[in-house]
Amino acid sequence: MIGEKGVRATKEEEQREPFPLREAAAMAVATALPLQQFIASLDDTCLPKILQVCSGVYFQGSVYEISGSEVSFSTGDLIKVIGLELLSVCCEDLSNNDKFELPINHTGLFKVVPDEMPFSTVEEMMSMRPVGLESCLPFTFTSRSKMTFDSVTLGAGKALTVLSIEQREGEEDRVRCHVQGQQEVSAEVLIPLSTRGDFVECESKECYTLQEIMSSPGLRSRRFRFENTTKCQRPLVLSPIHQVNALMNLRKNILKFPSSLEVDVVDVTELCQDVKFVTPLSLPEVISQPDESFPAVVNVLEGPDSRSPFKCSWLPELSKRSQLVFHRRGTSAMILLSSLKSRKAQQYFLVSHQYGGRFRRRPREFNSVYELYVASMQAPGLKVSVTRNCEEVEEEGLPGLSVGDQLEVVRCERMELPCESPTAQRQSVEALLCHRLPEPDDGDDDDDEEEVKQDEERQEVLLPLYMPGHFCEVLKDKKKYRLRDLGKDFSLPLDVKVVSRDPDVESDPLAGFACLRIEAAMLEPVIQASFPYRSDRCFEIPTRWLSMSVAFTTDPLPWPSGEPPECHLDRVTEVTDTFFYEFRKLESSDEAPPPRPPKRNLSLASCKKSSSKASKKTSKHRTDKNAPTKKLADLTLNSKKRPPAPPPPAILEDEPPPIVPRKSSGANKTSGKALPNTYVKMEEPKKKTPLCEAEADEDSEHDYETVDETLLTMMKAAQENVMFY
Repeated sequence: MIGEKGVRATKEEEQREPFPLREAAAMAVATALPLQQFIASLDDTCLPKILQVCSGVYFQGSVYEISGSEVSFSTGDLIKVIGLELLSVCCEDLSNNDKFELPINHTGLFKVVPDEMPFSTVEEMMSMRPVGLESCLPFTFTSRSKMTFDSVTLGAGKALTVLSIEQREGEEDRVRCHVQGQQEVSAEVLIPLSTRGDFVECESKECYTLQEIMSSPGLRSRRFRFENTTKCQRPLVLSPIHQVNALMNLRKNILKFPSSLEVDVVDVTELCQDVKFVTPLSLPEVISQPDESFPAVVNVLEGPDSRSPFKCSWLPELSKRSQLVFHRRGTSAMILLSSLKSRKAQQYFLVSHQYGGRFRRRPREFNSVYELYVASMQAPGLKVSVTRNCEEVEEEGLPGLSVGDQLEVVRCERMELPCESPTAQRQSVEALLCHRLPEPDDGDDDDDEEEVKQDEERQEVLLPLYMPGHFCEVLKDKKKYRLRDLGKDFSLPLDVKVVSRDPDVESDPLAGFACLRIEAAMLEPVIQASFPYRSDRCFEIPTRWLSMSVAFTTDPLPWPSGEPPECHLDRVTEVTDTFFYEFRKLESSDEAPPPRPPKRNLSLASCKKSSSKASKKTSKHRTDKNAPTKKLADLTLNSKKRPPAPPPPAILEDEPPPIVPRKSSGANKTSGKALPNTYVKMEEPKKKTPLCEAEADEDSEHDYETVDETLLTMMKAAQENVMFY
């Protein structure tokens, strides 16, 4: 049985918040009964019953689950039993205390095992028989003493068979019994129910089903054995196991648990007539309440999650044990706004249709042709201007676009890509047909001839949907709109700017943005609420996006009867990016992703060109590697070949003055010895070379210049000679 696995409540768990009737339960411990025994004594006519737990039971901690319902009992808890359902029967073998369960629809039959203890009256013996069963009669009993009834004397041990029970007005009830005499002589006698003696019931041949046994309180207290003795010959005690349907305080749903739990309870129904069982409700369940339930004061039993999708002033105050006033329930039209991406973090707002500010449309920006296609489907006749150049790629079917080109979106159709080879199969992709609008002339635009000329000059441009690009909407609308008009008259998304703030909003957060995007319009089920100490400042709680638990109370409303305050509603609520992303998942779950560009192989000409260029480069590297007399200029790190520098002038201004030799120095002699008064080795003049005469290496990635080391050596020697003189 489930109850055998229970563990008693610990002292720490029993020190919970005391219930007012805990003292009454302590006084009634003497009358406490096991739950199974108490439930077995109940029927549907005496429900509901309020029970108080005198000793708790726990499975795997303080909370356990039975048949999908979490149940936790501890000392002092109140249980309101509202229904019983017979589940099974517990069979206990008295010889070894073994227990097993049988379903209530078990097809086996049972016989009553006669009690060894005699009954003191006939009425006591008859009370143990089932009531309302035709098979309960006849049955046989004997008396251990001699009895005389109406000149009929019955000896001890004589078998009496009860045939019927006779009830007469003004007289005592009697049982009509048949007595089998000697020599097949029989008689019938009437025995009053109050007759005293030692009566012993004889074993009967009558058999009963489990359903019949459980439906009779008299039979439930008897012992039985299986009719088929091969199953079990030992006597059994049969006890019903019910599924108890009950209510508990702060429990939302009806609890369902078996009556076999090891819980001791006491009946406190008379003491708890005025006790109200608090039923927690979620916000969607509050929405389903009738209109008569509002306005009302509610207690917050469980506050919102710390990671709530809302950023507002009233959210931190929704803590446990706080109170709220629910004014009404309904559906509110809201607009979801977002700020544009910038260096600051992107912000999102839920704005009510009652927002009193004015907006002006702003041109939208698009980063791909597919975004143009989506916007044109919602608003035909879209005109855009190109904001970034796009190079033409003929193989991919991408046309060239220049900054300032104006395009008018016409429709979506299929285009064929150029073939790579004559034998290749043509590929077709979806593309956006646009008209390239001519640049506006400075002349008279109202001239009909000019308009005809502009229509003739319009060029058709096919933009594949997978083509990237940068476009800006051409917008000439300078009108001011209300928020409700923008969400109703235009397709979304839409870029707007607040040009006049709402005067009823103390600090309008929307007025400080240069551009806002209207992402979506929605109808949200909301509850208009306020705090009791500020009942005129209301806010709307979207029930789909906030998880909390409340309970209705009978507390009075915080205003005079019949005089509700004039509510001022918060019209702008900031939300987190989590709200935005979750909303996008719900709204765009069926949208198809943007198309991918087709897979294309390199053309034959491109392959030949690439292979030719690679072979030339490889050949050059091999030649350079094997050349033993490579010039120094060829080893520069220039990535591009630079033009040769112009020849140097005849006389360099930066050169030191020429050195005049002494007369006695023997300059005209051809001796190779050094001069007696000099220590600098004189070298033959070398031919001057330009500074930038070195060739640039084509494969180098740097632009460095090489300086001739010979010139530097000569200049250094000349400077040292000047210092010597």
